[in-house]
Amino acid sequence: MKDADAREKFFAQLDGFGQMNQLFELLPGVSFFVKDRQGRFIALNRRGCEYCGVSSQDQAIGLTDYDFFPKQRAEEYRADDEVVMRSGEPLVNRIESAPESEGSPRLVMTSKVPLRNRRGVVIGIAGFSRQIEQLREQSADADAFSLVVEHLHLHYEQALTTSQLAEKAGLSVSQFERRFRHAFGSSPRQYLLRVRVENAARLLTETEQTISQIAHACGFFDHAHFSRSFRRIMNTSPSEYRRRQLGK
Repeated sequence: MKDADAREKFFAQLDGFGQMNQLFELLPGVSFFVKDRQGRFIALNRRGCEYCGVSSQDQAIGLTDYDFFPKQRAEEYRADDEVVMRSGEPLVNRIESAPESEGSPRLVMTSKVPLRNRRGVVIGIAGFSRQIEQLREQSADADAFSLVVEHLHLHYEQALTTSQLAEKAGLSVSQFERRFRHAFGSSPRQYLLRVRVENAARLLTETEQTISQIAHACGFFDHAHFSRSFRRIMNTSPSEYRRRQLGK
């Protein structure tokens, strides 16, 4: 109890959060962030600013993931934030897509903890993430799935089966599906579908290919299958997404 009292007295003397935030500026390759209940950034270190595309945290304070990242990525991050704040439990070593452009194969390992006020009420979250290839000691899941995810991003247009992916990870199908869902929060098929949709979104804005051509190029059965899948994930049709992105 005396140790706990000493700790509280020590931290009460600190002049705000800035001094602690300086520590995270010294960690290369680590993105550190603090958000409030509404998902607004309260603090960011240098790597976090790089992900957001800003030169200093002052340009990000008060804004949210939706202001910086692709909609699908932002929704994933926000969903994890909500789980942590609602449950009051930390999220540890979640493997997820890096906060970059749609279709990027990079992965990060993210941990988040709830932040509480003096009354014990959760008022936000703090977290950090590191690119998986920068981890000196990868977890078994990160090591196995980094190869699988790289394969998914490179060959998403192919008819990939869960058994093929499980073999690449060196796991049985049941082990692969269970550990993949635990690591990513979705099934392998759902993840592959998202990769296909993200790449389709990129092609819609960067090329003049028709909707049917893009559907075929991204591994969908046909135009109708593509449109249904795209709307379910992006909440809009492929044609409307193209018009909105191109300002037409």
